[in-house]
Amino acid sequence: MYAVTMSDSHHDQRAGVPAGLLVALVVLGLTLAGVVTRYRIHGDFNAIHCLFSLFFSLNLLICYWEACLFLRRDYIEKRVLYWHRRQRDTGRAPAREFLFTRVPPGRILSPTVWADAWATYSMIDPAYADRRSFGFTADIGNGFVTPIPTLILYAAYTLGSVPAVVAGIVGVMLFWQWVYVSSLYWVSFFVSGGQRHISRRDLYIYIVGPSAAWVLIPAFGVYVSLRLILEGNYGVLGF
Repeated sequence: MYAVTMSDSHHDQRAGVPAGLLVALVVLGLTLAGVVTRYRIHGDFNAIHCLFSLFFSLNLLICYWEACLFLRRDYIEKRVLYWHRRQRDTGRAPAREFLFTRVPPGRILSPTVWADAWATYSMIDPAYADRRSFGFTADIGNGFVTPIPTLILYAAYTLGSVPAVVAGIVGVMLFWQWVYVSSLYWVSFFVSGGQRHISRRDLYIYIVGPSAAWVLIPAFGVYVSLRLILEGNYGVLGF
């Protein structure tokens, strides 16, 4: 009940941190942890390592959100109605409005708070308010399956904590499933006609852009992983 009240009245709140700023700080903090650790150990920066430190950090945050998607699936389905009314009454885009929601310090890790991210995104793609859809299943799968291999690769790319061949094998499996599943999500969205219900701007911001990143960066990750396997060292990552 508190979460619903907070979301309905967040525009009048002065306490707390905007959700968008929290997202940026978490991703930046996780990324810098890897970059700074590498610099202290190896004394240099590497563009490929920086790219994947950012990508892994973003995925870890999204994994938490995807766990919230599963844990608060009933709430999200109901919450969509609120955001429909909110959009109709204010004319503001719910996804953008959510980013300015002020989250009180005591609620920063609340699954219910972050479930609203999915409720607002459902204005773009209704699949996330429908537990029978491919998008819903694919994302909760990513949320529960990929955190551990993501952490393994994050540590391996930063510290060389496992043999390069092992990192390469884990990387091929992890990156390829991102390429495959993200491509299927893209196809499923267009085949279902989702693009007909949103503006061209929203299509590129919320669908094309993120999906492209989740295909192209992992595709590059497959290449890096193959180099690790074939060369048996971390030369492709600069050490």
